[in-house]
Order: sequence, then structure tokens, then C-alpha cells
Amino acid sequence: MRRIRSTDLAIFLAIAQHRSFRKAAVELGVTASALSHSLRAIEERLDVRLVNRTTRGVGLTEAGERLFDRIRPAFLDIDDALEDLDKFRGQPYGKLRINAPRAAKKVLLPIVSKFLSAYPAVEMEVVVDDALVDTVSGGFDAGIRFGESIAADMIAIAIGPRQRTAIVGSPEHFQRFPKPVTPHNLKDHPCIRYRFPSGTYYRWEFERGGIELEIEVQGPLTLGDLDMMFDAAVNGSGLAFLFEDYALPALEDGRLIRVLEDWCPYYPGFFLYYPSRRQLPTALRAFVDFVKSGDIKQS
Repeated sequence: MRRIRSTDLAIFLAIAQHRSFRKAAVELGVTASALSHSLRAIEERLDVRLVNRTTRGVGLTEAGERLFDRIRPAFLDIDDALEDLDKFRGQPYGKLRINAPRAAKKVLLPIVSKFLSAYPAVEMEVVVDDALVDTVSGGFDAGIRFGESIAADMIAIAIGPRQRTAIVGSPEHFQRFPKPVTPHNLKDHPCIRYRFPSGTYYRWEFERGGIELEIEVQGPLTLGDLDMMFDAAVNGSGLAFLFEDYALPALEDGRLIRVLEDWCPYYPGFFLYYPSRRQLPTALRAFVDFVKSGDIKQS
């Protein structure tokens, strides 16, 4: 077996993490075709296939999976060692990539703005994606999600206030339909359905007096965007299931009317989550400490 260099392993690691030549090429600053050629040369030197290339994407062979599992911790340790040098530079610096759903933007963006003001040497990229994403394989430092969506092997800390749901409709809607008294009455209303990127519909969740309900509503309109759901409700397309803070301005000026409020208790809001590692990248550590410090609550 010919000599394998650390740069060869870094190429394989990027491909294995992203499961994509195109995304790995962007990370490494080369073309996808050049990266594919480099991997082929590595496989020839090792005399073993590491990656299965198909029309649907990139997958690891059994040998590739084993190599990935063995070298990834070592590269993380190298990254940690280099990041650890940042403490000698006086303040955190570097890039920070976070994945977040669109619903978290009202919570996250004010925090990000204050954090970047406090740490001008840090660059942050927020990728908005409602699909559940593997932050590690996706090349993210951290993610934002509700607690029940976070894998058990992640470290999670609360970010932002508690959340509450608002079931809302336009005044015109309630001229045509009576206000629902219980969630079961929703079957008599056209509702604006929400479809996740996975293709499944969201079942509206309710709770009162220890009773928990999930209602699969029906309606002629299905959307996958909160802004469009809000606008559709204001325009009289049906009842919408929105975050309270999102609907509040329209509730105050009368464009929307709220129902079933007693079935919508407060619940824990969003969480910042990240992999459990012995040492965190300096920029991520600074952001975690900033969230924990309570400075974000100050206006």
C-alpha cells in the first residue's frame, strides 16, 4: 500500500461527512470533478473502494464507514487543538454555521445581532431549513429546534422564551362559521394545513386540564411556509395554527380573531443544540456562553 497523506484523509472525510461531492468541493474550495478524481486516486492507492457513487448520491462502503468512524475523532481532536490556540488571541474568532427552522427567526436573529456586535471577529452563517438535518454530516456547528426533535446524544440549552400556539381566523371566516368550542369542532372548519419537508402533515396539538389531543385537520389549502399561512388566514382562507408572537400584531388590530385559547398552554421554546465534544470550537463556545449569560434578554 502506497503512502496516504493527511490531506488525502481530509478529502475523504469531507466527502463522507457531506455525502456529496458538490458540497465537499465547496468546503475544500475545489471542483467536484477534481474531488472525484482525487478520491479515485486514494482508493487506488489503498486498493479498496471507500465510496459508492450512484445517480442518487454518495454512500460509503463498509470499508468507508469503518475508516470514517476511525479518523473522524482524530480530526476533531486536531480541530480542537487548533481552536484551543484562540484563547491566546484575546477574543473568539472564526466561522460559525447554524441550522434553524424558519419559525425560529424571531427568536434567533436578535440574539445573533447582539452576539456579532459583542464578537466582531466571528462570522456566522444561519441556514434556514425546516427539514430535520443531521448537523454533523451537514457541516453545521449547531442547530436550533424544539426539544422533542433533538437527538438524545446532543447537548441542548434553552434559547429564547417559552412559546404558545394561537388558532386564528379572519373576521370574515367567523361570519361564515361558528367559533369552535373544543378542538373536535375543527372538523366543521376549513383549516390551513402545514406539510413538513418530509411530506407529512402537522397534526394540531392541544392540551387542557391534563387532556392532550392531536387533531388531523382538513382543508382545501396546504402550505409549507409560516408567512403564507399567516397571509392566508388574514385573507379568509381558513383557520391557521400559528405561533402566538407571530399572530399578535394581527390579533391586536383586528385582522385575526383567536379561538381555543384555553386549549393552547405555554410550552418550552427553542433550544440551541450541538454535539457533545471534549472541547468546543471557540466561536461556538462563545455563542453558547452568550446564550447562557442572559445578555440576550437585555434590550
